[in-house]
Amino acid sequence: MKASLVLWGLLALFLLLVPLTAIPLSQETSPLPAAASSREADPPSSSASSSSPAAERGDAAPAAEAGVFYGAPSSFRILNETTGQVEEVPVRDYVRGAVAAEMPALYHPEALKAQAVAAYTYGVRSALDHRETPLPSLQGADFSADPHNLKGYITEEEARTFYGDQFDGYWSKVCQAADEVLGYLLLDPEGNPVAAAYHAISAGTTEDAANIWDGAIPCLTPVESPGDLLAHDYETTAVFSSQEMALILAGVAGADLSGDPAGWIQVAERSSSGYVTQVLVGGVPLHGQQLRTLLGLRSTAFDLAVENGTFSFTVRGYGHGAGLSQNGADYMARQGATFDQILAHYYPGSQLAMAAGEE
Repeated sequence: MKASLVLWGLLALFLLLVPLTAIPLSQETSPLPAAASSREADPPSSSASSSSPAAERGDAAPAAEAGVFYGAPSSFRILNETTGQVEEVPVRDYVRGAVAAEMPALYHPEALKAQAVAAYTYGVRSALDHRETPLPSLQGADFSADPHNLKGYITEEEARTFYGDQFDGYWSKVCQAADEVLGYLLLDPEGNPVAAAYHAISAGTTEDAANIWDGAIPCLTPVESPGDLLAHDYETTAVFSSQEMALILAGVAGADLSGDPAGWIQVAERSSSGYVTQVLVGGVPLHGQQLRTLLGLRSTAFDLAVENGTFSFTVRGYGHGAGLSQNGADYMARQGATFDQILAHYYPGSQLAMAAGEE
C-alpha cells in the first residue's frame, strides 16, 4: 500500500497535466469520443436519407425504420496499445470484440445489442475524424485499444482466454447480438455519427458531457437511469489517512496543506446530475475528474467526510457518467426495452441509421 502511494505521489504532478480529454470513457475501458478531444474536430462529411441501405443489414429490425449513412469504412485501423502495432480489423470482428471487451456476457441480449451499436458508432466517428485529421499519436490508426487489458476490443482468441470454460456459450451470445445489429449506428441531429460515450454505472442520472469535456456534445445530455440505483456495487467507499492524502496531493502545485486536513479538499461545484465538477485542493481549483484520477475513485459523484484526519469518500456509480449506462441498459432490457429504445433513451435526439459505403 505504501509503495503504491509513493508512486501516486511521484506521478501526481504528471497526472494533473494530462488533459481531461485523456480520461477513459467506459468502465474505465471505453474509448474517448472524438468530439470530446481538446481540438475542435471538423464534422465528418456524411449523408443520411430514408432510402433502403446498400450495406448488409443485421437481423434485428428496430421499431422505427432506420435511414442510411454513407461513407462508413469496411474495416478499422486499430492501434494495439500492448504491441504498438496498427492492425486492420474487419467491422464485424471489431464489433464482436468490442462487445466482449466492454460488457459482461451475462447481460441481456438487447443490452448487448445496444453496446454493439454504441461501439460501432464510436468506431465510425473516430475513423472519419482521424482519417481526415490524423493524430500523430495514433500512427495512422482510427483509434487505439488494449486487448490485453480488455480495453476497447479483444480478438476471438483473447475472448477464449477471458471466458475460459464459458467461452462457447458466452462468445456465441455476444456474436449473435453483435451480428443482429451489424451496420446500425447513431446519428446526431446534424447527420453525423454520435460521440457514443458509455460507462458502467451512472449515479442515477447520467452526466452532461459539457461537464466532462470541452463543451456540449450532441446527444450526450443527462437522462434518468433508475436501474443503476439497484446495482450491487452502485455505492462504494474509499478511505485515506491524512498521511496518505498528503502524499497523493503533494504534486498539486500551489496547494496549501499546512492547515487542518478537514480543509484540504472542498467541493466547490456539483452538476445537476450529482457529479463533482470542481474542487479546491489546498485552495487550488481542480476539475472533479482530475481529483478522481489522483485518488483512483470510481466516479466523480461522491460525498466527502473528514473525521480525525481520515478522509472517507462515498462514491456513487462507476465511470464518467456520460452517454449509455451499461448497467442501466441491462436493467431496461430486463424490463422489456429493445436495443433501439435503450439507445434512444441514453442518447436523446439521436437517430438510428444503417451504414453504407460511398454514395
